[in-house]
Amino acid sequence: MSKTFRLLALSACAGLLFACAKKEEAPKPVELTTDAQKFGYSIGVDLGNSLKPVAAHVDVASLKQGLDDVSSGATLKLDDAAREAVKATVSKTMQEEQVKQREEAAAKALAEGEKFLAENATKEGVKTTASGLQYKVLTEGSGTSPTAADEVTVHYKGTLINGEEFDSSIARGQPVTFPLGNVIEGWTEGVQLMKPGAKYQFFIPSKLGYGERGAGVKIGPNQTLIFEVELIEVKKAEAPKK
Repeated sequence: MSKTFRLLALSACAGLLFACAKKEEAPKPVELTTDAQKFGYSIGVDLGNSLKPVAAHVDVASLKQGLDDVSSGATLKLDDAAREAVKATVSKTMQEEQVKQREEAAAKALAEGEKFLAENATKEGVKTTASGLQYKVLTEGSGTSPTAADEVTVHYKGTLINGEEFDSSIARGQPVTFPLGNVIEGWTEGVQLMKPGAKYQFFIPSKLGYGERGAGVKIGPNQTLIFEVELIEVKKAEAPKK
């Protein structure tokens, strides 16, 4: 980062934090006509966004003082070792908070999923396998069911139990082809119950889905998943050569 950019960033951040510290005062309108004004505003937005994840752990007045001391050349109130030590301490605290929040979310999702599946199991047309997988036949197909070694082509839509959609080949307008043994257990077991042309609804407990790890941003830990799956084609695995 160049010296000029650092000074601009410090000035923008100082102004941003000073405004945040005095929320009771109406912000002064700024002109955004020159490149310098637009550049300064852009840096301020970036810095403001970067502060959001740590806002609860930052004293705004002290942060502004640090920026002012650096930009003015004043003697720093904490040396390098002290600054690194407190950053490590707060970072550890934040990590512990994140772990706790994830554990709480996982416990809540597991309880909600178990309640949902218990109620869902009593609904008409819903069947439960020995593993705990639940499914409902929407349309039956014909032909030969796939094995875990086969490759299948499907259309699907996935939602959480609150109805939030997290993935859909239907929305993308493109079916998906994959080896059936390479997906989550609920899919591997469930699709083997189907025949080409069939459409099933699967209710997958977290232990047969992504478990405590979750998947991406939308599927949290211990989430129960609902899939509507249409089996379009089965490509049988080649027999091993002797």
